Order: sequence, then C-alpha cells, then structure tokens
Amino acid sequence: MTPVEKKQLEIQACKVRMGIIDATHGAKAGHPGGSLSAADMFTYLYFKELNVDPKNPKWEGRDRFVLSKGHTAPGLYAALAHRGFFPVEDLPTLRHIDSYLQGHPNMNTVPGVDMSTGSLGQGISVAVGMALGLKHQNSTARVYTLLGDGEIQEGQVWEACMAAAHYKLDNLVVIVDNNGLQIDGNVADVMSPYPIVGKLEAFGFHTVAIDGHNFDQIEAALNEAKTVKGQPTAIVMKTVKGKCVSYMENKAGWHGKAPNDAEHEQAINELTAILNELEGK
Repeated sequence: MTPVEKKQLEIQACKVRMGIIDATHGAKAGHPGGSLSAADMFTYLYFKELNVDPKNPKWEGRDRFVLSKGHTAPGLYAALAHRGFFPVEDLPTLRHIDSYLQGHPNMNTVPGVDMSTGSLGQGISVAVGMALGLKHQNSTARVYTLLGDGEIQEGQVWEACMAAAHYKLDNLVVIVDNNGLQIDGNVADVMSPYPIVGKLEAFGFHTVAIDGHNFDQIEAALNEAKTVKGQPTAIVMKTVKGKCVSYMENKAGWHGKAPNDAEHEQAINELTAILNELEGK
C-alpha cells in the first residue's frame, strides 16, 4: 500500500478507537480493551478489504463478517458507523434501553451486522456455515470471522475448525485476536491456548502470524489468504489489549469496564493527540 493509503487507514483507526471510547463511556458498560486491540483489523476490513455497500447492507453478493467475540461490539459498531452504515453520533447510545445498538451485535437492528453473536464459540460455527452455503451457491463472496484468544478455549471453536478444513472452505478467513488477556487474566494462566498457530495448522488451516497493529502485515496476510486453494486460512494477530489508551494497555481489568468521565476525557485527549499528529495539525 502507498504511504498515503497507510496514513488514511491509521487516521480511520484512530477515529474508530475514539468511537469505542465514546460508546462504552455513553453506555457506562461494555468491553473497550478487546475492541481497541482489534481496531486496526476492524478498520482494514471495513475500509479496504470487505466488498460491502453501506447503502445496501443486505446485498446478496457482499462479503460476510462475523464477530465471534461478540462482546467487542463497540469496535465493530465504531467501524460500521465510520464506514457509513449508521450515524457516528449514535455510538454513545450503546446499551441504552431504547437503542438499536445492543451490547452484543444484533443482525435484526444494526445495519451491516451479518450475524447476532455473543455466546463464545458460536460465531465461528456460523461463519463456517455461511462459507459452506456460499460455496454451494457458487458465490465469489468471502467470509471473515474474528475470535478472541480466550474464546478459543471453547471446544466448539475446534469442532468448527475441523469442519472448515474438512469442507475445504478456502473462502473462509478466521482471525484470532491474540492480545494475551481475558476477563480473568493472562490466557496462558487461565487455560493456555498455545501454540495457537500450531493448533490451527494441525486442524488443516493455512496459517499466518502477524502484528495486528501493522497495516502492511494485515494487508499481506489477507492478500495471501486469497491465493490459498483447498483449505481455510487463519490469521493469528499479536495485539495489545487497550491499544492507544495508555491506562488501558495490557490491563486485564479493562476487558469489560467502561471509562468514567475523567478516564473518558484522558482517552479522548490521547487519541486526539495521535489524530492531530497523523493529520499534520
């Protein structure tokens, strides 16, 4: 990608992170840590990778995205809003009683959400079904799903992986957000999923390990996935939980806690400084 394209993605990712902070602050609840760690991938998917149309969210020929770690809905919503699926101004209504932006993605209320998710392990299972269905329809559309590294402790995940390989779903890309932390602490201490890459390879995936905050590596991995035939691709991305908000970075406590007024102000100020630098202000 060109330096200009890369800078534009970095600017969008910063805006997505601001949306995450505004949404969780407005809700006084939610999951900012894992939303921030995946913000660069959300940004690349919706601003460069996915063949989607905000004016026609149910277009049959679209690529599908399933947020298997559904609790990080603030990240998905922020990306969808900035991509034009619904107003950015609605993000702070997250989890409000009369809001269409529920705490977990709801395909019946949120434009651009392809599957309702939240119960860990189920999203990837649905993504496998979508990919298989599109194969039967001879569709060129692709399916992408994002999982947490704590989520892959679920046995259902590996049943889905086994099915994906068995049916040679080369139209499926499984992305694992390896930020190393889940609600109870370090994933290696709670129930180690390692080696993640080795396990996915053993289950029949073409596997790529990347820095999930490096847009060049994200692009290279997703482009590589398009060249793979006869097997699904897994991208394991190393990330930082709470990325770009100093007091949230690498803190398990920010898995499912909203910033208060002072914390919200600090986070927005830090992100604004990053944005101003990127925009040359």
